[in-house]
Amino acid sequence: MISDPEAVAALERADALHTALTHIVLEGGDLAAIAEAVGAALGCGVVFTSTDGRERAAHLDEAQREALARAGLLDPSGRVRVERIDPDGTAVGPGEAVVRRVVAAGVDLARLVALRPDGRVHSSDVHALERAAIVAALLVTRVEAITAVENKYRGDFLRDVFLGRAGEEEDVAEHAQAFGWHLDRPVVVVVAVLDPDAIAELGPDPEDRRAWQDRFAHAWRQVAAAADDSIASVAFSREVVTLVPVDPGAPAAVGHAAVDRIVDGVRGDRGGGRIAFSAGVSRVAHGLADLPEAFRQAQRAVEIGRRVHGGGSVTRFDQLGLHRLLALVPDSAELTAFASDVLGPLADRTAEAADLRQTLQVLLDTNFNVAEAARAQFFHYNTMRYRVGKLQRILGPVATDPHLRLDVAVALRALEIVG
Repeated sequence: MISDPEAVAALERADALHTALTHIVLEGGDLAAIAEAVGAALGCGVVFTSTDGRERAAHLDEAQREALARAGLLDPSGRVRVERIDPDGTAVGPGEAVVRRVVAAGVDLARLVALRPDGRVHSSDVHALERAAIVAALLVTRVEAITAVENKYRGDFLRDVFLGRAGEEEDVAEHAQAFGWHLDRPVVVVVAVLDPDAIAELGPDPEDRRAWQDRFAHAWRQVAAAADDSIASVAFSREVVTLVPVDPGAPAAVGHAAVDRIVDGVRGDRGGGRIAFSAGVSRVAHGLADLPEAFRQAQRAVEIGRRVHGGGSVTRFDQLGLHRLLALVPDSAELTAFASDVLGPLADRTAEAADLRQTLQVLLDTNFNVAEAARAQFFHYNTMRYRVGKLQRILGPVATDPHLRLDVAVALRALEIVG
């Protein structure tokens, strides 16, 4: 017979939770219902998150959220820093938070975080949480199966819109409304992709890669819906496409800020196993007819931005400068040929050619001021003079011929685009 009053109370809570979870399963409840049942039965705050801490359902009051924030367990975007919570318990003021994985068939689906703000989580309560995690895994598996079908259908529809084969504008707008989307308004198209270099460093297997892409797409949908639940956001095979509404009469900075808020929300503090991503932003598409071109602009912006600025960049098509004009050349082989014709051996993909191209770019940036270019590259003045001579033997009188200098500058930009 158990005589410890605390243990008896914990067993009573576990029994009440078991009964509540049984009703939830039989009645087809969701994660929010499980969170509420766990919170009510165990007298604690509960939050279900994605594997990287993105909130999916919660039973938390403001005081509990503030306690998590004070303990450094919430980032400014609202993400729960699940990677900082120990399964055996992490102090939250005078209380404690614990985390449990939600797993089904070996697949990591979500996280269950429980917070008792005024004391430790009893061991019997931990067992009850593990039982709740099992029930949650069943519901998450069912929901994700349904969501995967819905998202594919939505993605196929939006792809047809971008390809101009979705039908008449009125039909497209009506079909979009069935998804809760409002497409017939001024928007910018945002294309976001996980950075290949960041993925390559982790060396994932195909299953991990799919899981990361699904998590990435879910983050975009969730953050976009929080900003405006009529925003369309879908995942294609390697990219996530989101249509962010803008006011065409407002300054461009206002539209930029709307995109930046969503990007910042998805990025968070990059904890919890998040992977760096890049995004490209189109010009404003004023109606459905403009969406195909806007999609192409966003694709080119993210592609060029990654090559020019590296991973983690947000590149707007209107801010590409000369790259923007070069991006409109449909045949990348033509850009490669132009660069080779102008630069000769400097267009080769060798370390020596790359080093000389860097010097050439510095000289262009300094208007061929040898002394200033030498300081910028930490070279001796005579070394830079030697390099200028070598470059002019390859290119011609680039230091004095403004037309040749323009061709060389454009050729260097063309190489950045074609990679």
